[in-house]
Amino acid sequence: MLKDITLGQYFPGNTIVHRLDPRTKLLAVVLYVVALFAAKGIVSYIVVAALLAVCILASHVQMKALTRGLKPIYFIIAFTAVMNLFFTGGTPLGEGWILSRITYEGVRTAIFMVLRIVMLIMGTFLVTYTTSPIQLTDGLENLLSPLKKLRLPVHELAMMMSIALRFIPTLIEETDKIMSAQKARGADFESGSLLQRAKALIPILVPLFISAFRRADELATAMECRCYHGGEGRTALHVLRYKKADILVILAFAAVVAGIFLLKHFGI
Repeated sequence: MLKDITLGQYFPGNTIVHRLDPRTKLLAVVLYVVALFAAKGIVSYIVVAALLAVCILASHVQMKALTRGLKPIYFIIAFTAVMNLFFTGGTPLGEGWILSRITYEGVRTAIFMVLRIVMLIMGTFLVTYTTSPIQLTDGLENLLSPLKKLRLPVHELAMMMSIALRFIPTLIEETDKIMSAQKARGADFESGSLLQRAKALIPILVPLFISAFRRADELATAMECRCYHGGEGRTALHVLRYKKADILVILAFAAVVAGIFLLKHFGI
């Protein structure tokens, strides 16, 4: 299960999606999320799904990598579907204890909610898969730069987010190693009651926290040795510049959002 968590991983490539400006990808994912949450009808969801499919094909990211990232949240998806099935009012499907509790509106809402969660995760994961942590940091800092006038530590916030994304795969790998070592010593994490399984996680959490603090201390020491003192007066090795492809992508996503709101107005 731990190996299925792919958030924060980066798959190098030379596709058109990889070459886009990181600011373009961040703005595109924001517009994509707006379109996804504004979608209400079948046609709207088809449009958003087609947009996601085009992005996946253009990025050359394997579908297996995207679906593998969904495995840790299968329970949440199933729980959301069940809650919408049984707790949405409307016309019952039929007679009987189960059919009388499930409505046509509940089935429709459950399908749309599942599609929304799946496409939301795939779309956001696609950004981290095709953008390196350094590019994400530079793009996020550049987009949030107007907030510097309000004396907000924009560079520090972007750096913290980048470091957090970078260390997610490292901590997952460390957790897997600790679990394997504890299992070799006879630890059991799968049998027993929920409380017993929670207590069995203590031998994992303690060394994991120690390892995380040690890595954080080593990273802080390395940054201090390289004379890192925040974003004040810092320059960038690669200056971000919008290209024609970036403008076309942003206009395309903006057009999709406008189209989704238009479809929403007509109820489709």
